[in-house]
Amino acid sequence: MNFQQLRSVREAVHHDCNLTATAQALFTSQPGVSRQIRELEQEIGVEIFRRHGKRLLGLTAPGETVVAIVERILHEANNLRRAAEEHARQRGGQLVVATTHTQARYVLPEVVSAFKHEYPEVKLSLLQSRPEQIAEQLLAGRADIGIATESVASHAELVTMPAYEWSHVVVVPDGHPLAGRSALTLAALARHPLITYDPGFTGRPHIDEAFARARLRPEIALTAMDADVIKTYVELGLGVGIIAEMAFNAKRDLGLRAVGAGHLFRKNLTRVALRKGTYLRGFTLDFLQRFAPHLTPAYVNEAVAA
Repeated sequence: MNFQQLRSVREAVHHDCNLTATAQALFTSQPGVSRQIRELEQEIGVEIFRRHGKRLLGLTAPGETVVAIVERILHEANNLRRAAEEHARQRGGQLVVATTHTQARYVLPEVVSAFKHEYPEVKLSLLQSRPEQIAEQLLAGRADIGIATESVASHAELVTMPAYEWSHVVVVPDGHPLAGRSALTLAALARHPLITYDPGFTGRPHIDEAFARARLRPEIALTAMDADVIKTYVELGLGVGIIAEMAFNAKRDLGLRAVGAGHLFRKNLTRVALRKGTYLRGFTLDFLQRFAPHLTPAYVNEAVAA
């Protein structure tokens, strides 16, 4: 039994039994992946995958148990490597943060800049992902930290911690009828075509819930995954934008006006997610506290251990 066999099994599961994609992820050949899986099955005496010819169809009943153990072994092996690097007092290493465009574009730049100044030898990678992919990347070991508003709090193998609350704002061109409204209403907003986030992104569920409760059916003229695109089409006069408050900067977004909408839509909570039982190096803990000061090393380590 070796780690390459275990990684082959794990990646095959994460790639829905697609051996071509698995081989690409492991930088090897498809026959090599098949051989590693077969050798492990022969050694432990059970078939992990159901097959049709050479094609993998899914996990067998024993395979479900085996894969859970494989995940734990590889996770602890990664913890061992991190602990060794930490105790050897190496300042270098790698930190992968999976997050959304909004966080990467508008919230993290100052954090990343300060972190890189303090830890120039750490290779920092930002994986801009859809919210539902962030949890998958954490569980697969491809990311160390997940930051998102949606989709990270419902996985039993992850621990999530609150980072900060934020509200939406309405964005309109200068001179728009809504620009001067001191107390915007949903009814007034629903009279205009709206441009906002795709379903599942950046607090969109709270927008839909508010209109549904008011029994209003606004015209959604356009949706996008990030605020830059939304603001572009607002500038073109295609509709009224609804974006995250941190995505608007009056000095940068010339020609646009932001109207407060915190009273219209429920507040949103951005969370930090980590895999339970993960050994966190000192620079990882420092990054988290720079992002959200209340996420102290003691607080985070206790949450992850629990």
